[in-house]
Amino acid sequence: MLTILGFVMIATFLALIMAKKMSPMAALVLIPALFCVLAGQGAHLGEYVLKGIGDLAPTAAMLMFAILYFGVMIDVGLFDPVVRGILKFCHADPVRVVVGTALLAAIVSLDGDGSTTFMITVSALYPLYKRLKMSLVVMTGVAATANGVMNTLPWGGPTARAATALKLDAGDIFIPMVPALAVGLAAVFALAYVLGRRERKRLGVLTLGDTRAVAVAEKETEQEQVLVGTGGAPSALPATGGSAGTTGSGSGTQSPDLQGLDPRRATLRPKLYWFNAALTVALLTLLILQTLPIPVLFLLGAAIALTVNFPRMTDQKARVAAHAENVLNVAGMVFAAAVFTGVLTGTGMVEHMARWLIGGIPDALGPHMGIVTGVLSIPLTYFMSNDGFYFGIVPILAEAGAAHGVTPVEIARASLVGQALHMSSPLVPAAYVLVGMAKVEFGDHTKFTVKWAALTSLVVLGAGLLFGIL
Repeated sequence: MLTILGFVMIATFLALIMAKKMSPMAALVLIPALFCVLAGQGAHLGEYVLKGIGDLAPTAAMLMFAILYFGVMIDVGLFDPVVRGILKFCHADPVRVVVGTALLAAIVSLDGDGSTTFMITVSALYPLYKRLKMSLVVMTGVAATANGVMNTLPWGGPTARAATALKLDAGDIFIPMVPALAVGLAAVFALAYVLGRRERKRLGVLTLGDTRAVAVAEKETEQEQVLVGTGGAPSALPATGGSAGTTGSGSGTQSPDLQGLDPRRATLRPKLYWFNAALTVALLTLLILQTLPIPVLFLLGAAIALTVNFPRMTDQKARVAAHAENVLNVAGMVFAAAVFTGVLTGTGMVEHMARWLIGGIPDALGPHMGIVTGVLSIPLTYFMSNDGFYFGIVPILAEAGAAHGVTPVEIARASLVGQALHMSSPLVPAAYVLVGMAKVEFGDHTKFTVKWAALTSLVVLGAGLLFGIL
């Protein structure tokens, strides 16, 4: 009975959020609460939820302060020179433009927000693509795939969800996966180079020697950059939230300063640029070395960044308020997930489902559940949201793997493999921001991107096997 209820609960949850009949946050709370009652354990609902909240509190704290930290770094202009440098690097050579697209998308993805990444990337490069008559689906495909690989950062969404669902430390999942993810990112740059060469050949383009073309393209980029950033996304685009594996608000709520990287915005702190750069490098270094727990590092980093860059209390409150919507969306999602995971575990549903699933797995595949999970993550994270996959499917795969000696942390790492493709899923709101600002049909983006993104995911899986991570 618990097996059937568990699968029906997950199917109901997935159907409602995929059909957009309920928000992920509401579905994470109400559906498991209902099924807890149906299982005859309604009296224990509070106990299950409180246990889940206690387990997930560190993950929620990490996401809250990571979003605040990187939001402040964007506000004060940490990434502005990077954008300008990439524009200079690109010139009018299609190869450099496409590689620059991958580089810019990867760097800005450090904030863990897909919508912000796409807004900044398209705002900076759209005029250059248009001026050179380059294919815009190349820009959207490369940006989405690069962001998908970087989306596996602990504060990006998937890793935090995997840690939440399996009650693991995000650092234990992510740090060993770095070599495989680095290979995946290298594959994105190789792809960008190949696509750039193809564009150069298709256009018969002027190379770097044509200084007139370079000057014209760069002038157009300078003049149009802010306009594209503030006007490229249709107002009907859905707001982005936590369900996509990204955090952030929709295109309608982003400030014009952030979208166009306005060089005159009031929050810039040019005199503190090197301090902010050093602080960010130090923070990421300490994170990789695991000197302190990740939530503590971001809490300290956010406090230092706010205090140094905005010493006045009113300015600090304004910055916190500016990013409050993103923080609330993500933290709310994590705590709502406590209901789902708490009920699934507390009622015994996940245990019964795992036993049923184990019975259906051939003995020959049992010891290789890490590989099975990695392969399944590619289509499953495309056809369902990260919430559905990580909270509904991954715990079952982990239980099945445990019966064959595969650790939950290995399952968690394997579950990240499909993220390169996930960011082009029709269930990812940030993807609509990308195609909307680039004025590309979603179907065209999908047809172009899916094969390359799936290949990148397979490269990550292969690298994980080669390095012995999976």
